[in-house]
Parts: sequence; C-alpha cells; structure tokens
Amino acid sequence: MNERYSRQELFAPIGKDGQQRISSGHVLIIGAGALGSGSAEALVRAGVGKLTIVDRDYVEWSNLQRQQLYTEEDAKNRIPKAIAAKNHLMRINSSVSIEAIITDASVLELEDWAPTVDLMIDATDNFETRMMLNDVSQKYGVPWIYGACVGSYGISYTIVPGLTPCLSCLLETVPLGGLTCDTAGIISPAVNMVVSYQISEALKILVGDLDSLRNKLVSFDVWKNQYSAISVDSLRNLDCPSCGVERFHPYLSFENQTKTAVLCGRDSVQIRPSSPVMRDLEELETVLMKQGKTVQRNPYLLSFSVHPFRLVVFKDGRVIVHGTKDVTEAKGLYHRYLG
Repeated sequence: MNERYSRQELFAPIGKDGQQRISSGHVLIIGAGALGSGSAEALVRAGVGKLTIVDRDYVEWSNLQRQQLYTEEDAKNRIPKAIAAKNHLMRINSSVSIEAIITDASVLELEDWAPTVDLMIDATDNFETRMMLNDVSQKYGVPWIYGACVGSYGISYTIVPGLTPCLSCLLETVPLGGLTCDTAGIISPAVNMVVSYQISEALKILVGDLDSLRNKLVSFDVWKNQYSAISVDSLRNLDCPSCGVERFHPYLSFENQTKTAVLCGRDSVQIRPSSPVMRDLEELETVLMKQGKTVQRNPYLLSFSVHPFRLVVFKDGRVIVHGTKDVTEAKGLYHRYLG
C-alpha cells in the first residue's frame, strides 16, 4: 500500500507533502457524465481524500462510447450515474471517501456543499448550472474548473476567486442556445483532453501550487488539429456582478434561474429560460433534422419527439415537455437538446 502513490510522489512538484495534501482534499464534481466520470477516476487514482459526485441522470447505452466508468450492466439496469460511479470507484481505491448524490444541483444545494470543499469541478451540461457554480465560488472563495466539450472541440478554464477573472467576466450574458452532445455528437479524445486539463489544474490547487496554474483559457479541436491558449487577465471586470467590487451574485437569485411549472392535467412541464431569448426555429429545425428527428414547425413554434416525450419550442424560448410531470426529467431533456 505504501507504494501506491510512489510514482506520483517522485514527481517533484507533488512529492510526499503534496501527496498528503491531496489525500486530505475534498473535491466536488457536478455531473457524472463523460467529463465527470473521467475526472472522478483520475482523482480517485491520485488518492484524493474525499470526492462528492452529484448527478441527476442514469446510465444509458449511448453513454458507453465515452463515459469510461460505466458498463453494459449499468446501462441495462439504468443505474443512476452517481451510484454507478461510486460503485466502480470504490473498487479502484477503497481508501477514498466517496459520496454519491442523485439530484439536480440547484442554488440551495450548491450553497450547502461549497463551504465544505476545497475545489469544485464543472462536468455539467448547461450554462445555468455553470453560472450558479461561478457565483457560489465567488461567494465562498472556493476555486472551480470550467470544462466543456462537444463534437471534437473542448475548452477549459480555471477560476480562483480573488486571483482570476470569473466566468461572468468572460460572458456578457448566459448563452442559452448552442450545440450539445445530443445534437452534434462527441468523440472520446475531446473528452479525455478536457479531463487532462481539468485534473492537471486540480492537482496544482490541491497541493497548493497556485503559481503553476495555467491562467489561460484553453480551447482545441482534436479533429481539425487546432489549439489556442488565450490570456484573459485583462477581462477582469471591477463592475462584474459576480466578482466585482459591488458584487451581488445574480445567478444565486431566483429570478435568474430557469423557471419550471407542471401543467395541470396535461402530464407536461413548461420550462421558461432565466432571461429573454428569441429562438431561431428554422436553425433549430435544421440541427434536429440532421440528427434524424422528425420536426414539425410553423411560424410560432417547433415540435419534435424523443420517445416517449414530445418537446414543443416557442419563439420566446419557452419549452413544453409532454409525457412527464417530473421537473428534473424535463430539465434534463431541455438542456440535452436545446443547450
């Protein structure tokens, strides 16, 4: 057992002292899909002290192509990802304390978890959660590592409160549209690259070597052989509502969260975006049809089916998910197909 981390301890920037710091660290991972499962495995193998994994979904067959922790048995039995991840991770390293939480992370949960952890890793699938993570990070002084990938493209950025610009500094508004893995696909090398960037930065933070952090927003396309690392220090905004001088953490307030409502007697959930948005229904139709979806569109709305559900998208950004009264299930479909 004493040899378990010997190769990691031989790496001078970590050493035995750094390994002890890693072994006393507590990391929160939001999302246990491709990025989350890859990051969780890397941290468990590195000997992190405690890992809290949060995910609202279960394992599906389409996950197995890139979500490395899961097996056919998990997909067959629709095991919740957080539980499946914990089961497999405990067989990799039983000395790590692993907490599996099956839930849709909201402001209340994030504010409860953040003060107890040393680092948060973004492995979610939507910008609403990322912006909540960003504000919680600034409010409680906990660093977090942003990561995303779709197709062959990936991006990552490390945010340390008080030292770096936050995600809100980089984005004027929360982007509510865009491609997802379910509309544009994804290949596993893009996932693995983002995980490598996130975990490299995570280890630096856990051992306390902040001087070695990248301090750049890195993006790449492994298929097109493109790579960029952009310095964003100049984008730090003293008027930023999330990290500026008069910060008020807007994404932790109710009015800036996606609103959901179960429609009485209709077995349906309505989802309204957190800020006004006009959907380009023609563009959305093109994207969905490329994925083999049967789409119906008129000047006012678009509808398509994901068996056994039907989603109706309105120009004002509202979406009605028919076939469920489960708000978490409806939000999962919303973020999966509409960004």
